Amino acid sequence: MAVPPDRDLNTRARIRDAAIRVFGEQGFGAGIRAVATTAGVSPGLVNHHFGSKQGLRATCDEYVSDIILTEKREVLTATGPARMLESLSEIDRYVPLVAYLVRSFQAGGELAASLFEHMVVGVEEYLEAGVAEGRVRPSRDPAARARYLAMQSLGSTLLYLQMHADTDGSVDYARVIREMTDEIMLPALEVYTEGLLADSTMLDAYTHNPPSEERA
Repeated sequence: MAVPPDRDLNTRARIRDAAIRVFGEQGFGAGIRAVATTAGVSPGLVNHHFGSKQGLRATCDEYVSDIILTEKREVLTATGPARMLESLSEIDRYVPLVAYLVRSFQAGGELAASLFEHMVVGVEEYLEAGVAEGRVRPSRDPAARARYLAMQSLGSTLLYLQMHADTDGSVDYARVIREMTDEIMLPALEVYTEGLLADSTMLDAYTHNPPSEERA
């Protein structure tokens, strides 16, 4: 399971990529020494570049979310479906990144919360790019829509992986992510493209009298 290649795979990038693999496979209980061994460097060099395990994880968080969000932006703003089909054909390439994200949100805490907020901002940005390209419909509340979609995507992924774990709790991420993609792509594209409700009755009722106003 290879992380997408870095154009300048210097020592810092090599340690980062090794950490993504190690944390994705072993969880955040894995230590600096395991990362160093995988990267082929000394534990001291890891600390030299990142300061601490916390600093290393923060760097990994930013890199993983940026790679995924950039990929989604490219697919969403492409002029045709070829970019989406290319991405689907290379799904195995992103398995380590998804495994890392799952481990991060399972671990919870301040870094997971920060990672989620970073992803929400990224979702809003690529949706707005899609709006500008005429590929996405505008929203009454772009920030709220971005947060909802991030929650739905991450939540469904975490649930699917949890429901398809082996009896010992381990997950074959490559297999399960391929199966999940095959299972959800058609209904997801159908809902996002054609919608679900046949008319705007419920939307109109909510926007004219939102529950928050009633509670106030």
